[in-house]
Amino acid sequence: MTKNDPYAALRFKEFNIFLMMRFLLVFGWSMQFIVIEWQVYELTNDALSMGIIGLMEFIPAFCMALFAGHIVDQREKRNLLALCIGAFSLISLGLFLLTWPTIVENWSTNRILYCIYALVFFGGILRSFFGPILFSLIALLVPKKAYPNAATWSSSAWQIASVAGLAFSGFAISWFGVHWSLCIVFSMVSLAFITVFFISKKPIHNTKINEPILQSLKEGLGFVFKTKAILGALTLDMISVLFGGAVMLLPIFAKEILDVGSEGFGILRAAPSVGAILTMIATAYIPISKNAGMKLLMAVFGFGVCIIVFGLSTSFWISVIALFFSGVTDGVSMVIRQTILQLKTPDHMRGRVASVNSMFVGSSNELGGFESGVTAKLMGTVTAVVFGGTMTLITVITTALVSPTFRKLDLRKDFEENTVTD
Repeated sequence: MTKNDPYAALRFKEFNIFLMMRFLLVFGWSMQFIVIEWQVYELTNDALSMGIIGLMEFIPAFCMALFAGHIVDQREKRNLLALCIGAFSLISLGLFLLTWPTIVENWSTNRILYCIYALVFFGGILRSFFGPILFSLIALLVPKKAYPNAATWSSSAWQIASVAGLAFSGFAISWFGVHWSLCIVFSMVSLAFITVFFISKKPIHNTKINEPILQSLKEGLGFVFKTKAILGALTLDMISVLFGGAVMLLPIFAKEILDVGSEGFGILRAAPSVGAILTMIATAYIPISKNAGMKLLMAVFGFGVCIIVFGLSTSFWISVIALFFSGVTDGVSMVIRQTILQLKTPDHMRGRVASVNSMFVGSSNELGGFESGVTAKLMGTVTAVVFGGTMTLITVITTALVSPTFRKLDLRKDFEENTVTD
């Protein structure tokens, strides 16, 4: 196996099982979020109510992130992942039952809405664990020299599952209705729960078991803030995702601006993931370690431009193309960020570093959704999206000007060191 082998990580059986499990889980998670978005908008016809979905997931995911990272570094990863997937399947079952026709007919809109928000909130708690567990588990399934390749394929599996879940969700709503669409979600998550047991238990690399939690959290945060490459990548992505979260407003664009219904909504929601998938597969063959900092800045800048074009478009296919290229640029950003994290994080701190990543980037998706809902309420839908894209461009320009070290970041030396030490 050479360092340029595009299939390096795929030559390990358990990593392939991991990809299957991740596909099933992300497919279900993505589909569930979109179906619930649609259901809430059907119930309320209010952009702010949709934004609250994101807030309900963001609050627990953000608040629990550091504690989740500490727990992940202290526990065996396979069983912890199985426990989280099992709990998530119960949330999916609860949402399925909440959309039962009898309940919809006899319960008030507010009662159903509050129950949905409560289940999403508990899902946010679980989400704070998923990121650190999955990030840590990858490093236990492949050798160090395959880390960058594993990051690429793992991110690709995530995006493929997203595009499948997002695209299918729109058609499923049209074909089966919200209720049975959520039954499909429950089935996918249940399959993911079964699949995870085909991965063997893994050793715990952290030698500081039972370390005081505050000391553990301080060590994790200190490492991230001292490692400028990680801090720069996380900060840049956090701001761009926060202000570029136009996807939360897609139901409004599909219904009121582009007039394309649930099928068009599914296509719009899937377009960014299609672009990201193609980009990620390409990066398996074309290394991105050279001039990684500048490439990341250019990718996020391109993302902001695409969001502005989407916001101004009144043509369905121009909107689809703009979202597609937003996915292309976001795919580059994601692979570079994951490669930085994998190469620069020591094994015993992977849970805590991944938890900081989820605070910076993962949770900002939900907070970005809330921000989009609020700005859409205050400014109007189109203005809110253009504002978000503009703020993304300003963030990139500012980062490039104030951080020449990050602009010159190159990962080739880190990759070579990992290859030599394996």
